Amino acid sequence: MTTGPAPAPSSPAAQTLADPDTPFAVVDVHRVRRNAARLRARADRLGVVLRPHVKTAKSLDAAALLHDGSPGPVTVSTLAEAEAFAGAGYRDITYAVGIEPHKLPRVIALSRRGVTLRVLLDSAEQATFVAAAREAGVALPAQIEIDCDGHRGGLEPDAPGLTKIAGILHDAGCLDGVLTHAGESYFCHTAEERREAARNERDAAVAAAERLRAAGLPVPTVSVGSTPTAHAADDLTGVTELRAGNYVFFDLVMAGLGVCGLADLALSVVVTVIGHRPEYGWIVTDGGWMAMSRDRGTAVQPQDQGYGLVTDLSGTLIPDLVMTAASQEHGTLTARDGAALPDLPIGTRLRVLPNHACATAAQHQGYQVVDGSRGTEAPAPGIEAYWPRVTGW
Repeated sequence: MTTGPAPAPSSPAAQTLADPDTPFAVVDVHRVRRNAARLRARADRLGVVLRPHVKTAKSLDAAALLHDGSPGPVTVSTLAEAEAFAGAGYRDITYAVGIEPHKLPRVIALSRRGVTLRVLLDSAEQATFVAAAREAGVALPAQIEIDCDGHRGGLEPDAPGLTKIAGILHDAGCLDGVLTHAGESYFCHTAEERREAARNERDAAVAAAERLRAAGLPVPTVSVGSTPTAHAADDLTGVTELRAGNYVFFDLVMAGLGVCGLADLALSVVVTVIGHRPEYGWIVTDGGWMAMSRDRGTAVQPQDQGYGLVTDLSGTLIPDLVMTAASQEHGTLTARDGAALPDLPIGTRLRVLPNHACATAAQHQGYQVVDGSRGTEAPAPGIEAYWPRVTGW
């Protein structure tokens, strides 16, 4: 972890959460460590490799906490992430977004630096141009995306073209395995629904792998994972690795599903009260959707949390106070279900817990880091460090 306190690039030296200009993102490193240890222990019990997805935090400092401080296997969603993590010594990376020809030169460049960078595909066209990279003297490991729940891309396990695609890759020395993601698990509202999603995710990936092996094709990697299923899986027989990303920070969507509790949410955004509209029951802050994102993921859950729940600066939840509206640089806080608005004078700093950690984190250049395990009677937690984020694609 970067030692500190260190300021955000645009802020004067900051000592506590009362110092930087708002809005800004805050990460509780104690909660990150606890969330990381929880899933690491689960992967160990299930007998699979944990390959964290770094797309949520996009932070080398955060990732250093996921494998006990050493560069372990990771998943990325952009080549910018792959390049940044390769530069920090990571050599085992899966790029879990379908590959396209224009990005191959960057993939090949990383391979020539000694990085094992797996690419993802689900068509014979993609397999053909990945295989053709052999002409550049590079065999790019590729995984075939399997569709386990109709959420996004991929081939169903019994798709007619599966063995053809695998054959193209195998002939070029590129076939690395299969990968699936249970995206529909983000709509599983009971523990049993999440367990069933995890079983279905496993079964789809294993069925595809067994079909390819029956055709004489090697399948060294069988990769599954999403944050809900990773925390629900009870048997991963036939699977070699588990992926998840959101669990590093968690968020209100995950809490609403029952995957975590509010006390596990490691990311928040500090905002300042800048106005009051008592005639409407509003408290206005300087944190709008540019600080929180437009994500409204809890709107489809039994409890709609608006744009986020509100805590005081120390992280203590303010009952019934919700960020219910947002414009670009203004956030509106209202009381839920007729509760009285708290007395929050102009200048009061608050923290807002986000619906979707990935989307909210993406609005910021980095994180001011606090340690919730320290405990303090001071009104503003001390800043321990500043973690920059990887940006771009």
